Amino acid sequence: MEAQRTIAAIRTATPNSVGDGFIGLNAFHPQGSRPFNPFLLLDHHGPMQVQPSEWPKGVDEHPHRGFETVTIVYEGALEHRDSAGNRGKLFAGDVQWMTAASGIIHEEKHEQEFSRRGGLLDFVQLWVNLPAKDKMSPPQYQDIASSRIPSATLLGGSQLRVIAGELAGLKGPARTFSPVVVADLTLANEQIETLAVPADYTLMVYVLSGAATINGEPITRGQVALTNPDGNSINVGTSGKAKLLLLAGAPIQEPLAVYGPFVMNTREEILAAFDDFQNGRMGVLH
Repeated sequence: MEAQRTIAAIRTATPNSVGDGFIGLNAFHPQGSRPFNPFLLLDHHGPMQVQPSEWPKGVDEHPHRGFETVTIVYEGALEHRDSAGNRGKLFAGDVQWMTAASGIIHEEKHEQEFSRRGGLLDFVQLWVNLPAKDKMSPPQYQDIASSRIPSATLLGGSQLRVIAGELAGLKGPARTFSPVVVADLTLANEQIETLAVPADYTLMVYVLSGAATINGEPITRGQVALTNPDGNSINVGTSGKAKLLLLAGAPIQEPLAVYGPFVMNTREEILAAFDDFQNGRMGVLH
């Protein structure tokens, strides 16, 4: 039997910039991420107009440990390289799922040809926590092309795409360490959908563009609606057009120690991460 969830909070993202090429909004960050567990961060960069440049802008090399970064590109193109030897280019619709785990150094910039040409850039980066038992596992990298991501037209007429986990009969290609759902939903005029998720999952909806309603509550671009774990479904609708990001997952009920690019369980593990990074034990950028 379906029971509709209630809304716990609607939060408006705040202006944010990262590096010298990514401008946008931050919906939540690790220090305030407990209500969004197992998700640690949601940055929405764009849509922004990138001016042509011979030198790609973005974020220079930096470390991570203890979690995963997920980059979803909606417009434009990005380029990645890391200390595990991975290189990748992401175009509209593509997803990069990087498991930092025991430690990785990487950089993210505008893709070279896109940088020379310029254009519209719009992407989301998520941080997803790892269970304590997996925080020191070897780094991994998943390059998920748009063509591999299943999509379907739902009963109400909207378009659903599932990147990770299972939703509305679709199973995403991303491999995860704990149960999570990452999906986007595109709605047009007068569409409404009922989506079912496990009752014990954290569930939130972020508006990428346009305006929508979540269980009748209005929500607009740059806002995230967090639901209570008191039901197993939500109604999502719009009277105009909207593109939404749906995030759900089983909470990781473990201590959280956060400092900068490291997310561990204890202060001692954070200090060890800094020591490993400063002494070159997280490798060098290839």
